[in-house]
Amino acid sequence: MTPLRVGLVGYGLAGSVFHAPLIAATEGLALDTVVTSNEERREQARAEFPGVRFAATPEELWARADELDLIVIASPNKTHVPIATAALKAGLPVVVDKPVAGTAAEARSLAGLAEERGLLLSVFQNRRWDNDFLTLRRLLADGELGTVQRFESRFERWRPHLKGGWRESGAPEEIGGLLYDLGSHVVDQALVLFGPAALVYAESDVRRPGAEADDDTFIAVTHANGVRSHLYVSATTAQLGPRFRVLGSTAGYVKYGLDPQETALREGERPSAQGAWGVEPQGLWGRIGAGESPLTGGGTPVPTLPGDYPAYYAAIATALRDGTPPPVTAHEAAAALDVLEAARRSALEGVTVRLG
Repeated sequence: MTPLRVGLVGYGLAGSVFHAPLIAATEGLALDTVVTSNEERREQARAEFPGVRFAATPEELWARADELDLIVIASPNKTHVPIATAALKAGLPVVVDKPVAGTAAEARSLAGLAEERGLLLSVFQNRRWDNDFLTLRRLLADGELGTVQRFESRFERWRPHLKGGWRESGAPEEIGGLLYDLGSHVVDQALVLFGPAALVYAESDVRRPGAEADDDTFIAVTHANGVRSHLYVSATTAQLGPRFRVLGSTAGYVKYGLDPQETALREGERPSAQGAWGVEPQGLWGRIGAGESPLTGGGTPVPTLPGDYPAYYAAIATALRDGTPPPVTAHEAAAALDVLEAARRSALEGVTVRLG
């Protein structure tokens, strides 16, 4: 089977840590070209992927579109829509890092263009393959918690000092801040688990001295089925809360700690068929129970399923070859952006926003 040739636009954090390693580890995909004009980043890519080609601009890829089978966009947020639009018009399927766009309307416009051209368009929501999320989905499918009433999800960090760069910029065109960064993950997960949002309320603050964009945000979502999701994203959390606390009519599930895959990728580890991937130690397993505190050993430990980021690109390869739906659609991403836009309005105006 001839591998599908992938052009990767951008080789910063997203491109070098997530996309390039996962593409290279996927059977049926080959990292063909990396778009970056930064010589240091080129050297980094060349060292890990000998034989990879380079381009200075995305336009160089459109000129040889017949040599590629997929474009992956891992460049800054503000470039996602124009580059995805150009790629689709060049006849190339596209994967875009989250957030796919700054607005739901832009996401739906991109989806329409892809459908019109008969091309795949998917959004990289890797956190659907986090170990804790996969475990929670299994618990819900098995009815282990009864009827879920409240879902708490935290993506918190302690980063009291600014790092700089576009992610912390307050300029609207940059689409920076945690609401659209980590918020894209926690909102997507909530919608996957509990369905469409009906009401959205949010509190969003700029806490750190010199910061321009939100770095401490809370989102409350009331789903159409009545479940309430409380979602926290923060860079200013001196004591971290549980990653998940899920309260049902018969039991609750509490899980601390982040999925280990991002740390492993940052440290140069790579998924392979030979070794275990995404496995965490037993001491980090979540607990399920009723009326007991997991912090004092209450409840029953629940083995955490291995995380599986490689599953995303495996599904992309299958979708390209067999015409099956992509693992994450642009319409799903647009639904998440509906919530993020409502959250931004709620925080600015101090109101609860009704969707639908």
